[in-house]
Amino acid sequence: MDCSKKYRKKSEIAFMLLVIFMLLSYYAYAVPVGPTITGIRNETGSIRGSTLINTTGGSITTIELDVTAQNLKWKAFVGNVTGSLVLSDAFNYSIYDWSLSTIVGEVYATRSSSTISWSSINCSNLTHMTNEEIALNHTSNPDDNISATFNVKDHTPFYIGTVEISSNSCYSIHTNVNNQSQDSSFEEIILYDGTDHQNGDIVYATNLEQDAAGYNNNPFDFQMIVPEVGLATWDSSTAYYFYVELT
Repeated sequence: MDCSKKYRKKSEIAFMLLVIFMLLSYYAYAVPVGPTITGIRNETGSIRGSTLINTTGGSITTIELDVTAQNLKWKAFVGNVTGSLVLSDAFNYSIYDWSLSTIVGEVYATRSSSTISWSSINCSNLTHMTNEEIALNHTSNPDDNISATFNVKDHTPFYIGTVEISSNSCYSIHTNVNNQSQDSSFEEIILYDGTDHQNGDIVYATNLEQDAAGYNNNPFDFQMIVPEVGLATWDSSTAYYFYVELT
């Protein structure tokens, strides 16, 4: 083989390696990634005191009592997202970055500390949700457990990495806007990253809205609810791990 053929052969191999490297780099970053979390503020509803009723002696008073109590089996996260796109290497040195004027994508939350298998992510089914209810002791009240909360399939289509989630395929909810229920924004769906009923993880996903009026009419990019342990004697809290995907 002459020198020119050897040179062309080496050039072809180098080009193929470069293409493979670029594809692997794309795959590594074309999935949700962990964000930097700042500005944490936690608040909860106040407990309402007693209501006075004063009637005369010898009377029988029929009353109807209506009460709104804080649901300790659930908690919410709301906030805003900023970000950029970068072209970086394995050591996070970037050769160029792009600032984003409009943030588009999703926020994900899971109580699993293991890395999510994004390549096998899909809709959670009723068996997955039932298993999560058992794990979090959401079995005592069927009105506010996970499957009763995520009980419809009403959401827009989107991609998670290279996995397509088609419209209205996953169990979903829409959180409130201006203290009112609604069905047009802040959609949240429940996902599962396993291929069987026992070895996967539940993942909650909500779309980014870009400064939309939220539950209290303040502007938010996202809002979502996630379950907490439902035991009456539970005195701790359940950690959730967050990911963000920009598209």
